[in-house]
Amino acid sequence: MPVPIETHRYVAPANLLAGRVILITGAGSGVGRALARDCAALGATVALLGRREKPLERVYDEIVAAGGPKPALLPFDLENALAANYDALHEVLAREFGRLDGLVHCAAILGTRAPILHFDVPTWCRVLQVNLTAAFALTQACLPLLEASADASLVFTTSSVGHRGKAYWGAYAVSKFGVEGLAQVLAHEYEDRPKLRVNLVNPGPVRTDLRALAYPAEDATRLAGPEAVTATYLYLLGPDAAGVSGQRFECQP
Repeated sequence: MPVPIETHRYVAPANLLAGRVILITGAGSGVGRALARDCAALGATVALLGRREKPLERVYDEIVAAGGPKPALLPFDLENALAANYDALHEVLAREFGRLDGLVHCAAILGTRAPILHFDVPTWCRVLQVNLTAAFALTQACLPLLEASADASLVFTTSSVGHRGKAYWGAYAVSKFGVEGLAQVLAHEYEDRPKLRVNLVNPGPVRTDLRALAYPAEDATRLAGPEAVTATYLYLLGPDAAGVSGQRFECQP
């Protein structure tokens, strides 16, 4: 289905997300942090999920200071979480909110950039665990909560190297190829249930810690800040994107 607007230029109306409950992974920094703040400014109650509690607390304080709805703090280790941890997370969300209107996967790790011949196997497994397997497990745990919403949006963050592989991107690229496949499968599975839409977003080059690890010699001041790439996410999370599913969006032209 074609989208009649340039989503990277989308201007969200005030209270676009009022009354909505949105879970964002990687919410303590980068795009996840910027998106959490923007969602709250537009009226959403944001569930902040991340590995470290202190960065989440800082985002929590920023949202409250700006007058946004009180967020939920969800410290959660995507690398080491077991099935019981996902079950417990589901129970917390069900008890606190009863539903989710949005789930955005922003959490990711780079691992290392190296040729496949020399790629460290434990690092490979760790990257695939955090970027792909945990995204599957968290989505699976949250699907009943998303299905309980009258208008739910599931958004996966991808990358240009997850669409066309590049040398030395190893596990990160493969994990993003997997994320794109997961999103496509889910979009197909829910195509006859339009209350839940599934899409992919590529932020492009953004001034984040992950980008700095990948390109340590790059002049980061020439990159877009995380706050500059949230428009497409906001579009997909709100009612203006009703019926839009199974698509891949670029945050930067």
